[in-house]
Amino acid sequence: MEPIVLTDPNVQPTEELIFSIIGENSVYWEQLIEHLYENHFDITEEWRFYNDGKSWLYRALRKKKTLYWVGIIKDTFRISFWLGDKAEPVIEGSTLPDNIKEQFRNAKRYGKLRAISIEMRSPEDLENALKLIELKAKMK
Repeated sequence: MEPIVLTDPNVQPTEELIFSIIGENSVYWEQLIEHLYENHFDITEEWRFYNDGKSWLYRALRKKKTLYWVGIIKDTFRISFWLGDKAEPVIEGSTLPDNIKEQFRNAKRYGKLRAISIEMRSPEDLENALKLIELKAKMK
């Protein structure tokens, strides 16, 4: 996996900085945020520097529940979803592609949680991320 590039705790991420790093893939960032606000009125966003990973991460929250995390990497961004074991039948029964289902099945467990991560490089990546947002938003 590509390392996250926003590693200076003194440089707060801005849209201008993010777009300068992710370049042409900024179109996926814009579409992701647009989808979020059109479909989920109760979203809050947060950029925070995490000392354990020595990097800035963005997260979208719905009430107190994190829908996803984003790390900025060279030329794009990686969106990650942390899901519990009860998500497995939902993911398996979804229209997500087999490689994402396989990633979840084989993901390292952290307690009851596992992650699915997608590097945003194509319309299909965006489509899969949007499906995961909707799946995560519906789970209790």
